[in-house]
Amino acid sequence: MSETLNEPPPRTPYQVVQDSPDFQALRSRFRRFVFPMTALFLVWYFVYVLLANYAHGFMATKVWGNITVGLLFGLGQFVSTFAITMIYARWANDRQDPVAEELRAKIEDGELGGGELA
Repeated sequence: MSETLNEPPPRTPYQVVQDSPDFQALRSRFRRFVFPMTALFLVWYFVYVLLANYAHGFMATKVWGNITVGLLFGLGQFVSTFAITMIYARWANDRQDPVAEELRAKIEDGELGGGELA
């Protein structure tokens, strides 16, 4: 009787998938892309905010007509957001989605997680 009390509960199909090397590689690849990209964008954003707050003269420098450095940096925030989105979409389509599809097929075929995931 003491043996059944010390046994861990059976693992769910979701836990089996989560612990699989394929899923771990997929998650690791995702993190290696997303975390640096997020850090880069946050640094760029905070530099913009700090310059806007503490470097009024620099940000007010006219580049052409009424176009200032601050306005260009602000528009650069939008451009960088769209660029990051396009870079991520291309990366996901080329590198992440095929591996995720392969993992999904293994799960649905019962090779991983017992095929009980729906």
